[in-house]
Amino acid sequence: MTTESETLPPRRGWLRHLPLAVIAVVAVVGAITLRDQLGFETLRAHREALLAFRDAHYAAMAAIFLGAYVLIVAFSLPGAAVASMTGGFLFGLVAGTALNVASATIGATAIFLAARWGIGATLSERLENVGGAAAKVRENLRKNEISVLLLMRLVPAVPFFVANLVPAMVGVSLRNFVWTTAVGIIPGAIVYTWIGVGLGEVFSRGESPDLSILREPYILGPLAGLCLLAALPMVVRWVRSRKTKD
Repeated sequence: MTTESETLPPRRGWLRHLPLAVIAVVAVVGAITLRDQLGFETLRAHREALLAFRDAHYAAMAAIFLGAYVLIVAFSLPGAAVASMTGGFLFGLVAGTALNVASATIGATAIFLAARWGIGATLSERLENVGGAAAKVRENLRKNEISVLLLMRLVPAVPFFVANLVPAMVGVSLRNFVWTTAVGIIPGAIVYTWIGVGLGEVFSRGESPDLSILREPYILGPLAGLCLLAALPMVVRWVRSRKTKD
């Protein structure tokens, strides 16, 4: 006869994977149904109504924007770049950047917690017990946790959702994840918000935003410098370890 205590652990094990499963399902559905809804044309069509509502209810518009952006990030929905530019379009460079960074950080933390609660806990425990090369990689990651987390945010080639999931699966601390996310996305947030500030004039001319600016040297150069700065502690530790071995 099966007791309640014997059936409870499997049930809890299944439930802890539920948040990440919900995120995955919503992300797939959103990618299919919202692909053409959260774009520049939608913003262009509703810009007058959005500006009017902002002027009449600034705090409410900021709260709605923050909530919508958090959902976009948390469920990996399409339109994150457009949302960042919308922040600049509606609130200007300073307030827009602050709202963009806050929203993206909250959304990223939601994914991180869902992943860590589910598959992350299982994978982290297995890596802890497996030993060998996997344990060594995990140990090195822990030693350079902050540098690696900052690099994942600063390097444009790393997809945002990957930078949310991987840290959860290797067991990095929540505190380091949150603050490195907030700090690491500031440069990119400033660029996207800056582009958004000029969207009104672009729409008035009947044009679409020119995102080729993101590939310009004066944008990529500072980002590369920040990446090198973030990697510097890892390089110093590696050099010191080599000297110790010698």
